[in-house]
Amino acid sequence: MTVETTLVKVDADLRAGRIPVARQRLRGLVASYPADLTVRLRLAEVYRLYGEPAEAGRWAYLDADRDPAETAAFEARHPDPLDQMAALAWRGSERSAQTETARERLCGLREAASVHAGRPIHWHHVYDHAQDTGQDDSAGPLFCVGLALVGLVLLGFTALGVVTFVRWWL
Repeated sequence: MTVETTLVKVDADLRAGRIPVARQRLRGLVASYPADLTVRLRLAEVYRLYGEPAEAGRWAYLDADRDPAETAAFEARHPDPLDQMAALAWRGSERSAQTETARERLCGLREAASVHAGRPIHWHHVYDHAQDTGQDDSAGPLFCVGLALVGLVLLGFTALGVVTFVRWWL
């Protein structure tokens, strides 16, 4: 599905009041197209509907017209520049950004992270840091095991219900 097609669906979701669905579609688009600033701005708009200034600031961070209060909320939630880099979910170098403002902000953030870490940081280091600190967006194996156990318990109750019904019927 193209970005344009998905954005049309997002608009329809928002008109119908399906804000969580719109948010999920936009999160998927950002993951697939991290350099698309339009998608990031749309996601920021959805988080504004939720009253989440830190998340709105996160996704509007690279925009020339970002809200300073939202940016401050994002930076307060992620005070470490390396955490900010991970939260932005940028891939590639800052040279691939669509606007000069975005390139400057990405470069400035990378430089701040390098100073903070005491060594040069590049955008591909961000994923290593997120994994080291447990800040990735994956559910993790423990959650999956728990979900599997819940599924098995529900399957067991279903089987017990079927057996009980069959015995009652006969």
